Amino acid sequence: MPDSNGAPFTKPVTVMAFDYGTRRVGVAIGNSVVRAGQALKTISAPSGDTLFLEIKNLLAEWQPDQLVVGRPVHPDGAEHEMTAKATRFGNQLHGRFALPVFWVDERYTSAILEADAKMRDNLDAQSAALILEQYFAENELHQ
Repeated sequence: MPDSNGAPFTKPVTVMAFDYGTRRVGVAIGNSVVRAGQALKTISAPSGDTLFLEIKNLLAEWQPDQLVVGRPVHPDGAEHEMTAKATRFGNQLHGRFALPVFWVDERYTSAILEADAKMRDNLDAQSAALILEQYFAENELHQ
């Protein structure tokens, strides 16, 4: 897994992932040792200020080294309205918290989980965990 300069990490890395939505944002945490995502919570924030305050509190608690944001696209890979919104959200995370942000194609994460009735109550956080696991799977890890 690369650091913000693209070089492989040589120590364990904590990563926080987000499944962005306009009404809810799923959050998961994981690290490069376990290489698994753990759903933390779904934030239902009435405003951007409330959302970023909740994220600030999670960042203070978990102290991640980097962030991952799911990037929604159409099945053929074409961008759509939510692609731009998720990109803006990730850019705001980087700007507000000065942590590197990486992107993961999330086009099928919610669809996979919606098929499992047990997952529906915490769908957004579980989606964030899948996004994080996909990130770990797609990137070389050095501990």
